[in-house]
Amino acid sequence: MKENWSTMASLLGLLAFSQSLFQAIFPPELRFAALKLFTQIFRCFSSYVYLDITEIDGVNTNELYNAVQLYLSSSVSISGNRLSLTRAVNSSAITFGLANNDCIRDSFNGVTVQWEHIVSQRQAQGYLWRPLPEEKRGFTLRIKKQDKPLILDSYLDFVMDRAEEIRRKNQERRLFTNSRGGSLDSRGNPWESVPFKHPSTFDTLAMDPLRKQQIMEDLQDFAKGQSFYQQTGRAWKRGYLLYGPPGTGKSSMIAAMANFLGYDIYDLELTEVHNNSELRKLLMKTTSKSIIVIEDIDCSINLTDRKKKNPSSGSRSYFDLPDIRSGGGGYSSISGEKTGAGSITLSGLLNFTDGLWSCCGSERIFVFTTNHIEKLDSALLRSGRMDMHIFMSYCSFSALKILLKNYLNYSEDESDCTVLNEIKEVIDKAKTTPADVSELLIKNRRCKNRALAELLETLKSRAEQNGRELSKKEMGSEEEEEEQEKRTLDSPKEASEFEEDRSKETEEDDEKDDNNTTSE
Repeated sequence: MKENWSTMASLLGLLAFSQSLFQAIFPPELRFAALKLFTQIFRCFSSYVYLDITEIDGVNTNELYNAVQLYLSSSVSISGNRLSLTRAVNSSAITFGLANNDCIRDSFNGVTVQWEHIVSQRQAQGYLWRPLPEEKRGFTLRIKKQDKPLILDSYLDFVMDRAEEIRRKNQERRLFTNSRGGSLDSRGNPWESVPFKHPSTFDTLAMDPLRKQQIMEDLQDFAKGQSFYQQTGRAWKRGYLLYGPPGTGKSSMIAAMANFLGYDIYDLELTEVHNNSELRKLLMKTTSKSIIVIEDIDCSINLTDRKKKNPSSGSRSYFDLPDIRSGGGGYSSISGEKTGAGSITLSGLLNFTDGLWSCCGSERIFVFTTNHIEKLDSALLRSGRMDMHIFMSYCSFSALKILLKNYLNYSEDESDCTVLNEIKEVIDKAKTTPADVSELLIKNRRCKNRALAELLETLKSRAEQNGRELSKKEMGSEEEEEEQEKRTLDSPKEASEFEEDRSKETEEDDEKDDNNTTSE
């Protein structure tokens, strides 16, 4: 046993002597040059290429590193064995990431790549105006040499786009409104914002399913149509007009669109905008991937059809009007009320939606809502400004089934077919808005049978009321037609009597003239 220990000690001593001799003969510079040469020779015979993406490029943060980290979070959560969990500020989701010195494989267009997250300690730093983190982080991408053009030209761009999509999805959405009186905040921004927490989605929206599917497909085509809009030379924007009776879900539709696309909402209050210049500035301060909303536009400013002439203004039409919104400083030839010399004009609003200034951003949606579409000017409704007109109608039977599922968790399996068939027969005649139906279901949400019974009773009473009003209108129209026919029949008699009286008077005058001639 002693001999074994002595032999091992001799070997360790020989190894230490050899190491010191090697360091004395081969200085660090020579060893570094030899290692570099060996690495280059190895790379010449290797079929792989390695791309390093560091967290910090000099003193600036590398955006590509953050994009790769977000992109890998979508696949790491499924295939990774050791994960790092993070949650960024203003984020609504937890992000998965690669742990230190861990690897993951990814595929793109049939090409397999390998990502490795490398974390090492940074060497001692000198005096820096911006201290660097103690750990040096980065990703190493291993690819084959023949795949290098594809990776550099397409794959990295795909990673950036995918990361932006994930970032927008995880980021907290905001609801903006223009400041009162056009005031600016400390950063010179005219918009004020709050977190957007509206839970409305297309699944919970009370609307015909086929119509909802058409709207969702149109929104998807818009969001993915950047190359199409560039090829056709059109601005990357789209307009939607939501019109219909009050309580039919126009605001819920806007919230569902924002949640579906992950866009922010800019709720523009036109009564707080003083002139066209201020309107353009508000447009310039909006971001891409946003929905610009003007609700009840017919109530904000006067947008009546310009082709309709007002008798009080003579032959002057809307084309001659310099001011549309009432303010202070002049008088309107339409209403005779005082108007402002610096108010919003219809021309300014049209340029806002489809002019040169509407192209200062990209991927934006304009949504206007109104209860009376007939009051809006035809120039505002044309394609290019309001591309898609969506009629928000009264509650239909298909929309009612969605409301029953939302508020009562009602399924067709447990439903009473008799009651539903009766509701189906009267719901179109009742002309009830989804808001009224929702309120009735909320009130009776603890008892499904009572909710259906009261709903059926309410729909029947409204259907009967609408039927009576319709019959009154029909009777009134019939009476008007009868009176008109009577007037038409009576008018020839009056004309003939008038002609007879006129002829008698003419004959008497002729007789008098003859008598006078004879006497002479």
